[in-house]
Amino acid sequence: MKADVNSISINYRVDGESGDWVVLSNSLASNYTMWDAEAEVLARDYRVLRYDIRGHGDSEATEGAYNLDMLIADVTGLMDAVGIETAHYVGLSLGGMTGLGFALGTPERLKTLVVCDARADAPAAFRDAWDDRIAAVREKGMEPLVEPTVERWFTQGFRDTKPPVLDKVRGMIRKTSVDGYIGCGRAIQNLYYLPRLGKIGVPTLFVAGAQDMATPPDDMRAMHEAVPGSQYALIDPAAHLSNIENPDDFMRAVGGFLKAH
Repeated sequence: MKADVNSISINYRVDGESGDWVVLSNSLASNYTMWDAEAEVLARDYRVLRYDIRGHGDSEATEGAYNLDMLIADVTGLMDAVGIETAHYVGLSLGGMTGLGFALGTPERLKTLVVCDARADAPAAFRDAWDDRIAAVREKGMEPLVEPTVERWFTQGFRDTKPPVLDKVRGMIRKTSVDGYIGCGRAIQNLYYLPRLGKIGVPTLFVAGAQDMATPPDDMRAMHEAVPGSQYALIDPAAHLSNIENPDDFMRAVGGFLKAH
């Protein structure tokens, strides 16, 4: 389905027929199908809204640098369009970063916040790495990033044993528009939430992949320690896309947290 939100078309899907709403927000260079396994389970007890972040999947891309306020406005606008007043929010990587800003800016729209494999700041080395990726995509498109991204997102053991899953992930990366990738990359370079995490007041769970080098578990634990009353779950084994690499342990952690709230 499509909705006109903030002057663009956002692609989304709703699963489940009753219960509280759960919003699932994808990582950069993926789309809402990254949540297929979780949506199937959650839809038994919740109404689940999945969507493609601006410039990803079948959502419209705009040119230029995006910012996190723009991405937050996209998800809150989509919730308005679907008729969702409040929801549990689960975001991974870019989706988790968006969730941090959502909880800081409009906490009354959230029942809970689950931040998976994300970070809250952008140190110099992190910004420089994104400059390199953006330059490569601008020159040659998404293809040169496919294999390096898969290597960052999954452990060697998973890559050796799950080729069909990796093929699906490669397809998501390739489908990401150049404008969408660059725009969201610029948004990530301007993360500034770390000093403000203590102001998050909604029930929060941080989920980290034990082998995640992109958003290391120690950094995720520090974010957890900065948010009063928050919880922390370590998914092992798992690298960056912990929900895909280890869906059973991921859903045990996330599902248990949601049921408690």
